[in-house]
Amino acid sequence: MRRDDPISALPLLEIRGLSLDFGTPRGRVHALRNVSLDVPGAQVLGIVGESGSGKSTLAYTVMGLLPENAHAIAGSILFEGRDLLNATTQARRSLLGDRLSMIFQDPMTTLNPVRTIESQMIDIQHHERRSRSEKRARAIEMLHRVGIPDPQSRVGGYPHHFSGGMRQRICIAMALLVKPALLIADEPTTALDATLEVQIIHLLKELQKEIGCSVLFVSHHLGAVAELCDRVAVMYAGEVVEEGDVRDIFHNPAHPYTRALLECDPGRIRQKTRTLPTIPGEVPSLLGSRKGCVFHARCTQAFDRCVQESPVEYSIAVDQVARCHLFDEQRLVSA
Repeated sequence: MRRDDPISALPLLEIRGLSLDFGTPRGRVHALRNVSLDVPGAQVLGIVGESGSGKSTLAYTVMGLLPENAHAIAGSILFEGRDLLNATTQARRSLLGDRLSMIFQDPMTTLNPVRTIESQMIDIQHHERRSRSEKRARAIEMLHRVGIPDPQSRVGGYPHHFSGGMRQRICIAMALLVKPALLIADEPTTALDATLEVQIIHLLKELQKEIGCSVLFVSHHLGAVAELCDRVAVMYAGEVVEEGDVRDIFHNPAHPYTRALLECDPGRIRQKTRTLPTIPGEVPSLLGSRKGCVFHARCTQAFDRCVQESPVEYSIAVDQVARCHLFDEQRLVSA
């Protein structure tokens, strides 16, 4: 992202050189490597990539919801100027459910099955100095806002009384009830059918603009990202390989992995076929050390330098960058 842009000069969330490992019996898994991203105020940043690329790990790292075997070995995560990696447990807790909020993949495992929606929505307002009746009224208002029919009577129901789509709407209502500065959405439409997915994306877009919060939106669905996001970061094997404005990424993808990913999008297939396109090969193992570009084993344009040397970030357009040796070679040829 351009550092001289007034919007990005003071980002709400600033991730710099973040590397994170998981300790396992087989060795250290390098889940994130040298990740740098900005989330500007009141904007939506989409994170895309194949399964295992590190998207959800990045989201959980920002929230501080990591297992004991996770270790941030380098970098920083600055949220409103405060480094979350070095913050005390109490300081982090004061942010969660207030300035930071999250929507998880599966609403049935997110919601407590033995407690009413009312009690859970009241509890999430624990930072607010309001009476229980005021908190209940706010909960009902937000349920109405996200499209739950007859919220006055249904607020007393349990999660199993609602469909999957309704449960996800409830999770969105809970996440936005506190009016967070940053909302992290970890594949919130994965468990929904196509019709419900469109509805949820439109609902998120509308509420985000209304509240004015920033959103870190993790998804494997490129259509949802194109609809909701202002910017896109493409991740592969724990690294950010390309970042830019959503229009630039979708209309002029620069990195070979980004182009391959877009070619596999079913929404771009114009002819009837029984075989969906795929990227040949597999995501490399994250165990141990690695030389060269993370994508070279699957890249049709790879050459000797890709195997030996890790690429740096090259500027592709005014607000688009990519990590690929091809752009350095092009620069040398043109010079």
